[in-house]
Amino acid sequence: MSNLDRQASLSVCGGRGFVVAEPVRELLTPRRVRLGESTEVRRLLPNLGRRMVGAWAFVDHYGPDDIADEPGMQVPPHPHMGLQTVSWLHEGEVLHRDSLGSLQRIGPRELGLMTSGRAISHSEESPKPHAAYLHGAQLWVALPDAHRHVEPQFEHYADLPVVRASGLTATVILGELDGAASPGRTYTPIVGVDISLAEGADARLPLDPDFEYAVLSMSGEAEVDGVPVLPGSMLYLGCGRTELPLCASSDAGLMLLGGEPFEEEIVMWWNFIGRSQEDISRAREDWMKGVRFGDVKGYAGARLSAPELPPGSLKPRGRTR
Repeated sequence: MSNLDRQASLSVCGGRGFVVAEPVRELLTPRRVRLGESTEVRRLLPNLGRRMVGAWAFVDHYGPDDIADEPGMQVPPHPHMGLQTVSWLHEGEVLHRDSLGSLQRIGPRELGLMTSGRAISHSEESPKPHAAYLHGAQLWVALPDAHRHVEPQFEHYADLPVVRASGLTATVILGELDGAASPGRTYTPIVGVDISLAEGADARLPLDPDFEYAVLSMSGEAEVDGVPVLPGSMLYLGCGRTELPLCASSDAGLMLLGGEPFEEEIVMWWNFIGRSQEDISRAREDWMKGVRFGDVKGYAGARLSAPELPPGSLKPRGRTR
């Protein structure tokens, strides 16, 4: 999925300066962004005061949207660099095309993982015909400097490992939880888990104290470490936890996101992650010239043009610990 913001600003993210080394309960309020003709997303990352959670650098939650008589998701071909995209659905389907020639329908609780590496382009759309409702999340993972120029690839996994406890089903999207490991390729210590809670569930998830964590609420009424988290909001939890209490007063859906704090500073703009403003400027120029990012075949429409870069220069803050 693309960041379609035509007023996209350059952001410096990462580094340990923003990491909270102890358990906290910081509720993040989303920013609402239009995506295409019939989809509005709630953007949780990057957020004012909270730019990343581990290597997770971008989180959008959308739906459930009634698209029975609408075109649904329609995101034209657009570029990515320096990141992985994670497509995750609770309802509906998304048709993924990319410049590698991939053509894949992604359904509920199936992992669509695209590693942009040095450069890739893709499109996403609701297939025709499509389901009446669309509900999901789109997430980005920043690639560390040693791997940000890897060859692009796309992975799709319809079956993922599941951890079960009384009233809880946890699907491991990326990384590992309680001995269950996702087949999705990762480049930093990271975890992403989809959690289904039954009404009345009272459970505890094992956590790694070296990771920082956040929980995104997808649906229902649940408390995370005693804090009510409404659908479309996210609770940042900091580091230093060995377990996480969860309880639900209705059937509920959550996503646990975590990882080792991302040490490197990154520059993020539009659909690119680099290490300098020069990286970003060069990527924009290459996309507009039609080089490096390849072509997406089969999408019925024009590709996205890049917005203008904001004036001025962006200087790294320098690392803090």
